[in-house]
Amino acid sequence: MVPTENALALLLKRSSKPDSQCSVKAWLRGSAVSLLSAFILAGCSGSEPEPESAGTPPRASLVSTAQYFNTLRYVFGSSIDLQVEFPPFERKEGLLANGAAIAGVSSSQLEQFQAAGTTVAAQVVGPTHREFLLPCKPANPKSADEACATEFLSQTGRLLVRRPLTDTELNTLVDNAGMGADKLEDFYEGLEIALEALLLSPEVLFVVEHAEADPDNPGQLRLDAYSLASRLSYFLWDAAPDAELLDAAESGELQTESGLAREVDRMLASPRLVAGMRAFFGDMFHFSDFQTLAKDPTIYPNFTGVTAAAAQEQTLRTVINHLLTENKDYRDLFTTRDTFMTRELAIQFDMPAGPGWVPYTLPADSPRAGLLTQVSFLSLHSHPGRSSPTLRGMALRELLLCQVVPAAPASVDFSVINNPDSHYPTQRDRVNAHLETPSCAGCHRIMDPIGLTLESFDGEGRYRTTENGVPIDTTGSLDGVEYSDAIGLAHALRDNPGLPGCLVQRVFAYGTGGPVQQQDRAYLEHMTEAFKAEGYQLRDLLRSIVLSDAFAKINEPQASPPAGQNDEGHTATLSPIIEETLAASGG
Repeated sequence: MVPTENALALLLKRSSKPDSQCSVKAWLRGSAVSLLSAFILAGCSGSEPEPESAGTPPRASLVSTAQYFNTLRYVFGSSIDLQVEFPPFERKEGLLANGAAIAGVSSSQLEQFQAAGTTVAAQVVGPTHREFLLPCKPANPKSADEACATEFLSQTGRLLVRRPLTDTELNTLVDNAGMGADKLEDFYEGLEIALEALLLSPEVLFVVEHAEADPDNPGQLRLDAYSLASRLSYFLWDAAPDAELLDAAESGELQTESGLAREVDRMLASPRLVAGMRAFFGDMFHFSDFQTLAKDPTIYPNFTGVTAAAAQEQTLRTVINHLLTENKDYRDLFTTRDTFMTRELAIQFDMPAGPGWVPYTLPADSPRAGLLTQVSFLSLHSHPGRSSPTLRGMALRELLLCQVVPAAPASVDFSVINNPDSHYPTQRDRVNAHLETPSCAGCHRIMDPIGLTLESFDGEGRYRTTENGVPIDTTGSLDGVEYSDAIGLAHALRDNPGLPGCLVQRVFAYGTGGPVQQQDRAYLEHMTEAFKAEGYQLRDLLRSIVLSDAFAKINEPQASPPAGQNDEGHTATLSPIIEETLAASGG
């Protein structure tokens, strides 16, 4: 195992020096890739904490593409051209962020990391950017300058590694920059070599959390100050800590009650919160699935990749405006008629629209209201050539109510459901025929009454009143609440007691890396009550969670799930309605 505390130092340690000018860069790059490979193969896990305590296991997570971009843009500015795509994560607990700790890295992806580091380093020290990105100029641009290299690498290294570099790390970086400068007869090329090695450090590409004894709670563990700073910043800003947050960590203020509150309030007031919450809700709503979404062009010729991107953007703009700009009740996201419109969505909404995004309020008689009737939800949870009541009902329960819907048996015959040309003219007819199969009835009764109401929207999200010439029946029910159309469903969801609790669970799991354990249930219920008392406002929820003891508490990963949990260690949450339905059908 490569000790994560010393990963950067090991990267910079050299057992031999290259003996030719042309091999300098190749030698350093090869050493960097070798250490990163060793770090990944070792499992990327930090030292295990000793005593048991309430909280979450420490994480070693690969940064996402967006987090990498956001961090480099903060450190080097928005003019740096970034072209890299980190590997996709496996979704855990309904969130990609929780799968970052188990993301695999292939040899080709290692090459991507190296290419990204090479590109960024060359731009930073190149003639276009060096004048405003470097804090100093060398005494002689054709030779090493230890003082200038030290100033730049210490400042930049602190921001990239998310802590101050040790003396050994900094000295080795400066030595490498000097050696490169002397051999290449160019100060900036030497600095480029050192910066490239820094950018390829495992501690830049991975967020590795470390625990320490909690002085206020003997026998318990907490995140150390720099790990707490990283957890806060990646949660709220989707980026590495800024200089001010690192200052608070270095001084110890971040681990005081007043200091933590001061930094959290600053972060919640920052415009950077928008990027953080766009990342969170995009993850919660499974927007990464749009990358593989395909519609049959013969059936939906107007639905393109541009449409899909606009659909995501409309929802995220709606969410950010509602929750952050206007500080409104989270539940009202599902009934609001206020949204944003652009030309790319005009066809789906059957309305004219000019270029660019503009605020738009749906008419009072519109069949649409809230997120469920936006193109993002409707198109994502449909098939390539048709709508899907089952997928839409499942998405509502799993994504928005945090309920686990059992998977369909492998032997189920979907031929009736999948054949729109059968003698069953509407989806409701086909679903009802499918429900005649006893093994299918239990699960479909908890999903289809929801999704059938949304049949007034086709597979690309356009409104319709008939299917195959037959009027669409949009009546349905959600956990015993009956309604006649999509507007009624929106209000039933808005008032469902499981809706705010699910958001609390998702926010906590996203911020801490999850998974949610059985021992967290009482804490989550308490936070849900606080969320209710605060008027269901997002900023208040975020503040309550990050200031709570649970956010920074660390425990050891459990070897096996305790009773009542599944094999991933999280609590399966079937609502009483689902449990009763499955029991009645023998499911």
